[in-house]
Amino acid sequence: MASNSSTHMIPSPSSIFYSHSQRCYDVFLSFRGEDTCRSFTDHLYSALIRCNIKTFRDDEGLRKGEEIAPKLLQAIEESRIAVVVFSKNYADSKWCLDELVKIMSCKEEREQKVIPIFYNVDPSEVRNQKGIYEKEFSHHEENADEEKKEKIRRWKTALREAGKLAGYDVKES
Repeated sequence: MASNSSTHMIPSPSSIFYSHSQRCYDVFLSFRGEDTCRSFTDHLYSALIRCNIKTFRDDEGLRKGEEIAPKLLQAIEESRIAVVVFSKNYADSKWCLDELVKIMSCKEEREQKVIPIFYNVDPSEVRNQKGIYEKEFSHHEENADEEKKEKIRRWKTALREAGKLAGYDVKES
């Protein structure tokens, strides 16, 4: 009886990497541009690319008041791993917070891996919205209507859940 050699083949790295479904990106980077774009995140992105890890990083940025772009939501959904770089001003950005809500939703619904990096912030500040994160949320909550209050509740839940994940604590001066 002839054996089917394809059943005995070692799977390729790409087939292992995309085991649940076909994904366009290996990694989605979520970060606050003004804090880390030209330093930590730039180095991380370059290192990932050098290792042939297909990485999505938004370089365009949004103007104040704009909604998160559909292409970003799609890129989050189509990524196997989300790396979230929490920094001092991350919670100041409604866009970053909306990304995080989507990322945490994909963690639950699509089994996306989420790796938090706490860049010059304590993980407990993120998890409990204390320190600079508390200050930023007080700004978000000013004059918030019911719709905005609901969005803020989703942001806080996403931060709390992400802050509980094992990640990396990076302190740089």
